[in-house]
Amino acid sequence: MFGIQMTSSKQTTKISMPFKALRIWLFAIAAIGISAYGISIMFEILNSNGMTPLEYALLALFSITFAWIVTAFCSGTIGFVLQLLRIDPLTLRRIKPIKLDSQAFSQQKTAIVMPIYNEDTHRVIAGFEVSLQSLKETGELANFDFYLLSDTQDPTIAKNELSAWHALCERLGETSKQLFYRRREDNKHRKVGNLTDFCERWGSQYDHMIVLDADSVMTGKCMLELTASMINNPQVGLIQTIPIPVRQDTFFGRFLQFASVLYSPMLATGSAFWQTDKANYWGHNAIIRVSAFIDCCGLPTLKGNAPFGGEILSHDFVEASLLHSANWEVLLLADIEGSYEEVPSNILDYAVRDRRWVQGNIQHIGLLPSPKLKLMSKFHFLLGATAYISSLIWLLMLALSTVDAVTRALNSDVYFNRAYQLFPTWQIAKTDLIDALLYLTIVILLLPKLMGIIVTLVHRKNRFGGAIKLTLGAIIETVFAIVMAPLMMVFHAYFVVCVFLGKKVKWDAQPREGRMVPWREAFSYTLFSTLVAIAWGSTAYYFTPVFFWWLSPILLGLVLAAPIVRYSSSIKLGVKLRKLGIFICPSEVDNDTMLEALKVHLKEISVPTAGQYPLTIPALPKEHLVTMPIQSFNKSRSPKMKALKEKLIKKLS
Repeated sequence: MFGIQMTSSKQTTKISMPFKALRIWLFAIAAIGISAYGISIMFEILNSNGMTPLEYALLALFSITFAWIVTAFCSGTIGFVLQLLRIDPLTLRRIKPIKLDSQAFSQQKTAIVMPIYNEDTHRVIAGFEVSLQSLKETGELANFDFYLLSDTQDPTIAKNELSAWHALCERLGETSKQLFYRRREDNKHRKVGNLTDFCERWGSQYDHMIVLDADSVMTGKCMLELTASMINNPQVGLIQTIPIPVRQDTFFGRFLQFASVLYSPMLATGSAFWQTDKANYWGHNAIIRVSAFIDCCGLPTLKGNAPFGGEILSHDFVEASLLHSANWEVLLLADIEGSYEEVPSNILDYAVRDRRWVQGNIQHIGLLPSPKLKLMSKFHFLLGATAYISSLIWLLMLALSTVDAVTRALNSDVYFNRAYQLFPTWQIAKTDLIDALLYLTIVILLLPKLMGIIVTLVHRKNRFGGAIKLTLGAIIETVFAIVMAPLMMVFHAYFVVCVFLGKKVKWDAQPREGRMVPWREAFSYTLFSTLVAIAWGSTAYYFTPVFFWWLSPILLGLVLAAPIVRYSSSIKLGVKLRKLGIFICPSEVDNDTMLEALKVHLKEISVPTAGQYPLTIPALPKEHLVTMPIQSFNKSRSPKMKALKEKLIKKLS
């Protein structure tokens, strides 16, 4: 991505990111300018007949949500321009492939770590093995070790893991000497504790660690490109890739998969442009400098009760912010390919996953006053929380708009509002401004999709089955996204309310295999919102038919919620569309050898039966114990720790 020439010497090439401050200012000016323009139109509309307290509340809610979608729009626009011209978002030069040098890899050691918890053993071992085999094919496996870090608490699953591990080692032969399995009996602090345990026991023996999720797979080439970038840039503490969803069969799963691979690279490119060396971390499919992580990322338990107190749930954002505070660079490489993950196969499982993320992101709001965190980190926290809170705001805004519309309809014939009023008060409707704001909002929401389609048509349409299939798939994706949006808005709004009421959620393993959602389950999750939508729509239609038709797309998605959940989970529909070439993705067109190997592994290699292998605990490497210091958000980085960081960079250079 950066065009870095790897050398056999210890000389390194620092990534040059020109105009870092200017980029942020340009992005901020564009986002603030467009937001202010839209908000001013809304103010003129509401103020045409004088502002009521209700309308002031509407304006405040609109301002938050409009500013949030404008931020995403600006990132997408920047990404569109850069991708169209094939310009790297960090160096602002033409994109070139990363050059790899075997001698450079031999000078440093990298661990591939996969934390797991009560997962499907067959899928975990298969993904673990094909990633290792892909790296082995590059000829650089000698410089990497693989760790399966189990936090599994279910005794049956734990036995399956151990048996499957022995079978894996038997298949790999001599290669298994670079594989290690560790299971914690006590999964204290969940994933955070799992990685902390690894770092404190074996982390000091490695320069870097590539963190994978239980559903992650990564090509050997991707691992080498990440490692090469870290080796050549000792000032970098973490590099995040874009995990692309794969292996989906249901309509909903393929919809998510297609949308992600179509739009994510463009959006990530735009984000990388203005975030520069202060990007975010998504918890997996990233490479981390172990010494920096140990030094900076020991997470405390936050004081107070939920939603802001307790253990840090969405740890990844916080770990990136702590690296920022210690002046380590965190980069997002938008063009590295071969980084894959899996996503929920239906709307309900997808919503359950979001329920956990809602709680974790809202908790970050409590960290915003911290003097330790840099402004960009706080902005990441704010964007993450707003992504979910905006659903509640949209719902409140729609409800208040309905109340306002009904109130205006009931008072439409009242022209004398005060006693002894000499002249009537004529109601003013600024139709031209209403239309302008509506069109502006539609452009901001849909133009990034169009830009994503255009840049894909220009540079990689053949990897989506050709221009016609790509365009048809994008149209279906857009329509379904609009239809599904009201239901997700209701789910997210409910989750946000639950979080602020202090209701906790279990962070368990999530289902990933495709399944058809039963009617009973679909109705149990959607019936209440459907009934409310019917009553809502009936009221709006009776008092103000014009407003009802404006509201109808939202109401339709809620009234049809159960059928949407049911039929979007159809495996038959998803497979049929794939045969027709709809929602085809590059990994399928390219026939990625690693993903093909994963498919074969899951089909042909069965889980060992009970008693087939002894349940002996595998040997682990010799421990080199260190301690991850617990960080405090109440004070800034100490001069001593800053000096240690500078000393480490100098040594690496």
